[in-house]
Amino acid sequence: MPASSSTKTAAQPPARRIREVPAVSRALAILRLLAARGEPLTLKAIADELELVTSTCLHILRVLVDEGMVKVEPSTKRYSLDVGVLALARSVVEANPFPARVQAALDRLSEAWNVTTIGVKASGLDDLVVLALARSRGPFQLYVEVGSRVPPLTSATGRLVAAYAALSDAELARRFKGLVWENAPDFEAWKKEVRAVERKGYAIDRGNYISGVTVIAAPIVDAQRRLTHALVALAVTDQLSGSRAQAVAADLIREAQALS
Repeated sequence: MPASSSTKTAAQPPARRIREVPAVSRALAILRLLAARGEPLTLKAIADELELVTSTCLHILRVLVDEGMVKVEPSTKRYSLDVGVLALARSVVEANPFPARVQAALDRLSEAWNVTTIGVKASGLDDLVVLALARSRGPFQLYVEVGSRVPPLTSATGRLVAAYAALSDAELARRFKGLVWENAPDFEAWKKEVRAVERKGYAIDRGNYISGVTVIAAPIVDAQRRLTHALVALAVTDQLSGSRAQAVAADLIREAQALS
């Protein structure tokens, strides 16, 4: 999950490469690349990564800068996302009914267990976004923001996504090689946890993604039993050990089933 007790840049999926596609697709590819890298990039770096003609890339970047979606540092000529993207994202979140539906559950769970709770959109292998949250009342809080993206397949939410995608063992192994963890689990152990999601009704990450942090996630599904969202609880591992973790998981499952 996008959480840490200190400053941390979450791993992001690689940007999609494009070739002969319309200008809109190229612009979106540039935005995705800047979001994935999380740091300013030069014109050459952007053009090379996306296999764009430099002049074409520059023209699109100038339009994105004019529209407030991208900014350029005058001294370094490096590009990064600008606040215009936040305005669009905020509009999407405000128009989405899920945050309003889930907030009461997040607040109750956070208050009951003194953990940070979040509601995540989880449709597709790569589309995981935090839509709602409730922070713990303790002095030590994990950093999470509405609108932040969750790295695919890592942490407890990633185990849910992998389970509901019904990926083959070979595909799980291929994708596992590209995941970034602080304490990477053994692949066979991770695969068993993915396969156990349907039976247990939840997934748990004990310090794999972020050292010292335990994450528990329960699935919210639609009428066709497809994963659409997840309820997630995060806390330092000392707060979610043994029977307490099981109790929090059971409470998450009840709330998730009520929302499914």
